[in-house]
Amino acid sequence: MADTIYGMIAVFGLSVVSNLLIANQFWLRLVGGIFLFYLGIKTAYSKTEEITQPGVVHKTLLSDFFSTFFLTLANPMTILSFLAVFAGLGLSVTESYLDSTGLILGIFAGSAFWWFLLSEGITFFRKKMNQKIMSWVNRVAGTIILGFGLIALLTIFS
Repeated sequence: MADTIYGMIAVFGLSVVSNLLIANQFWLRLVGGIFLFYLGIKTAYSKTEEITQPGVVHKTLLSDFFSTFFLTLANPMTILSFLAVFAGLGLSVTESYLDSTGLILGIFAGSAFWWFLLSEGITFFRKKMNQKIMSWVNRVAGTIILGFGLIALLTIFS
């Protein structure tokens, strides 16, 4: 839900900042590519800690929803991510509210599906994870992030 709210702000506020983002595309790609490159290297070479099973504090599904909702809303980088993706993909503001609504529903469906996959994946793999597997997960994730950074940097020259 929080991603959907940020998506709505990005979609309807896109006209305000899209020209600014497009005008500064070079610098955004350069800084974003360097940051992704750094993040990829940091992730790939990060040390894993011993995995412990913390006690889960669970009251109700509604309280879990609201705590996660407000935690996600507390991350304003989400809206910047949406704006950057929209500008990078060349999405512009359309005159049609139907198109904008479709985009927002797509953000909601994609975000809900992603959280479902994360939740179920963690539940499924929780007992199978150890320090060695987590180390490989970090290496693979770091390599993928590094690859996205390289792509962002290479698109500067094309």
